[in-house]
Amino acid sequence: MSSTQLNEAPRDSSAPAHEIETLLGAGAIRPRPVEFTHGSGARLFDSEGNSYIDATSSYGVASLGHAHPKLVGAIANQAGRLMALTPSFANGQRAAYMSALVEALGAPFSRLFLCNSGAEAMEATLKVARLKTGRTEVVACIRGFHGRTLGALSATAEKAYRAPFGPLVPGFTHVPYGRIDSLAEVVNSSTAAVVLEVIQGEGGVRPAEAKYLREVRELCDSTGTLLAFDEVQTGFGRTGDLFAFQGVGVTPDLVALAKGIAGGFPMGAVGMTEALGPLPPGSHGSTFGGNPLACAAAHAVLDVIQGEGLCARARGLGEHAMARLREGAGRNVREVRGRGLMIGIELRGAVRPALDALFSRRILALPAGRNVLRLLPPLVIDERDWDTVIDNVLELTA
Repeated sequence: MSSTQLNEAPRDSSAPAHEIETLLGAGAIRPRPVEFTHGSGARLFDSEGNSYIDATSSYGVASLGHAHPKLVGAIANQAGRLMALTPSFANGQRAAYMSALVEALGAPFSRLFLCNSGAEAMEATLKVARLKTGRTEVVACIRGFHGRTLGALSATAEKAYRAPFGPLVPGFTHVPYGRIDSLAEVVNSSTAAVVLEVIQGEGGVRPAEAKYLREVRELCDSTGTLLAFDEVQTGFGRTGDLFAFQGVGVTPDLVALAKGIAGGFPMGAVGMTEALGPLPPGSHGSTFGGNPLACAAAHAVLDVIQGEGLCARARGLGEHAMARLREGAGRNVREVRGRGLMIGIELRGAVRPALDALFSRRILALPAGRNVLRLLPPLVIDERDWDTVIDNVLELTA
């Protein structure tokens, strides 16, 4: 169907949804030729009734899977009471969630900025770092990914993401991940923040060693530089700990959160330590940030993760998967990396054929660069479904 025909057709046209979205969308995202209509747990169902195993969680967002009854109930209940309320006015739902999240982050975290996405959380993180230190320089890592807005994109090193949109925000330097010597060469009295992922996601699912992170913490302390962790993908049980920094025993000054925070409802947050103190009134803001509906969803997600032991479950399922993947790795597998339910299988060739083959078998997986197959299933994935994913990955990467 041509764009002219589509524009002349009624909106209830029988054209497939992916054709309509392709023609009417901006073009930056091209949907695959399938229409998903509903989901349950780690399963998605298309318009023809076919069932798919979702090992992506929509890039780690659907932490409780699809249509989790406690999350659905919390959203429905709050939607019938109050959805939108600017942070200029207090709300009990927001206050309750902020209290729960600060407690979950643990000391020395004592303040939060609530927003709507990971990129917004990173933008706020960068602004806070510059505001609180009076410095302008930021150091981030090669292969890191921090978002697509201009500030977050400036912290992202990958040229393919950056090149079309320059000039970007000045003051950003990128060094190799895991190399404390390279970091020490550029961090100084002008550095506002070092920005790191505890596990690089888009960059290939690359966990940092705890020793390296401890050395980064010491370097930041010695130079008066703030340490900011991007936990947009690793937070909320994904790695087997509620937050990845807790699992390595290194506490940042700032932590950016999003994706799994509200189980699919758009939300982000920045955790700030007590030493940073409050921001000046009016120095930053968000119209939708911390709206009661998002806070109700996020509180339900946190309650389920903590109350149903999903961190331990993610840790166990991840250990099981990585043991199987490493033991059964074929000639096409170079390395298996990850932690919890954040797993990367580095291949010796391009990952796209394996992803397409999995899709043909009704299993959804993700790339993490040109040659890494990434698995980010919901924390509630059924053990049999999880083994089915592993079986197929092993077969297709042999």
